[in-house]
Amino acid sequence: MSTHKILMLPGDGIGPEVMAETGRVIDWLNGQTGHSFETESDLVGGSAYDAHGEAISESAMDKAMAADAVLFGAVGGPKWDAVPYEKRPEAGLLRLRKDLDLFANLRPAICYPALASSSSLRPEVIEGLDILILRELTGGVYFGEPKEIVTLENGEKRAVDTQLYTTHEIERIARVAFEIARTRGNRVTSMEKRNVMRSGVLWHEVVSAVHKSEYSDVKLDHMLADAGGMQLVRWPKQFDVIVTDNLFGDMLSDVAAMLTGSLGMLPSASLGAPDEATGKRKAMYEPVHGSAPDIAGQGKANPIAMIASLAMCLRYSFGQGEAADLVEGAIADVLADGIVTADIAAKGQNAVSTGEMGQAIVKAMGKRAG
Repeated sequence: MSTHKILMLPGDGIGPEVMAETGRVIDWLNGQTGHSFETESDLVGGSAYDAHGEAISESAMDKAMAADAVLFGAVGGPKWDAVPYEKRPEAGLLRLRKDLDLFANLRPAICYPALASSSSLRPEVIEGLDILILRELTGGVYFGEPKEIVTLENGEKRAVDTQLYTTHEIERIARVAFEIARTRGNRVTSMEKRNVMRSGVLWHEVVSAVHKSEYSDVKLDHMLADAGGMQLVRWPKQFDVIVTDNLFGDMLSDVAAMLTGSLGMLPSASLGAPDEATGKRKAMYEPVHGSAPDIAGQGKANPIAMIASLAMCLRYSFGQGEAADLVEGAIADVLADGIVTADIAAKGQNAVSTGEMGQAIVKAMGKRAG
C-alpha cells in the first residue's frame, strides 16, 4: 500500500471549518482505495502572522516542499488589514506558488444539474457546463519587475506594475493546456490582448508554435481576453479548455465560477513541472472562495469546493481517478437529494451546516462504494 503525504494549511476565516470536513473525507478514504494518506497541518495567512510575524513560516514551507501535495484553505480578513504589505496574509499564498513553482492553475467551472437554477444565467445556457480555465500562475504582471510606487519631483505618485513573459513560461503552460484538452473535448481557446499588449503578441505566437509542432491534433482557437469574458457570459458551453495569462486568468476564472451560482462550489489545482527523475509534480489544491470572515465559526460555510479540491488532488497528484470520481459523484448525489448549505439554498429550502454537508458526502461515498 502506497502512502501519500498531504500538508493541510487551513488558513483563516472559514478555512479551518472546510478543511475539517476534507479531513473527514480523507479519513474515510484511508484503507478504502488501496492507498493511505498521511496528513499534517500548519499555519498560513493571518494565523501564521499572529504566531510567527510572517504569512508562512520557514518550517511550514519546508513541510510544503516535502509533501506530495498541499491542501490550502483560505487566508485573510479585516483583522490583518493594517499589517505590512509584504507580510499580509495573501503573501503566504504567493510564496507557496512561487517557491513550489506552481505555474499552472486549473480552475474548473462545472454546473451540477441540481444547481442550474442557482445561476444568474438561464438554465439552458448553463446546464451541462463543464469548462476548465488554465491560468499561468507565476509570471505576468503579478510578479514582473519593476513593481513600485514612487514619488515624482512634482509631488505626484506613480505606480508601476510590469507585465512580463518569456517564451519558456508560455510554452510550458500551453503544453499543459493541450495535454489536458486531449483528455476532455480536445479543444483549446487561448486568450490574450495582442491588439494592445506586446506580451499578448508573444503569447499568441508561442501558443501557435507549440500547437503546430506538438499538438496539431487538438483544435486551437484564439480570442481576445475581453471578448472571451463576454462570450463566457453569452454562451459558456462553447469552451472546453481556456488558457490565458496570470492577470486575465484571475479575472476570467472568477467570471466562470459565478456562472455556476456560487464560489463555494468550485475547486482549483496549481501544478508545477514534473520532476525529471520521478515524474512527480509539486502541487497545491484550494477552493476558489475566500475566507468569508463574516460567517467564520458559525457552521454556515460550504465545504464542497474544498472537498472537490481533494478530488482534484486524487486525480492529478496521486493518479487515483476512481477515487476522484467517487468523491465528485458523492457531491453530485448529495446535491441531487436536495442537501444544500445556505449559499446555494433556494428560497424556502432548508440549509444544512458545514459539518452536516461533510457527513452527507461521506455517507454518499459509502453508498457508491457499496
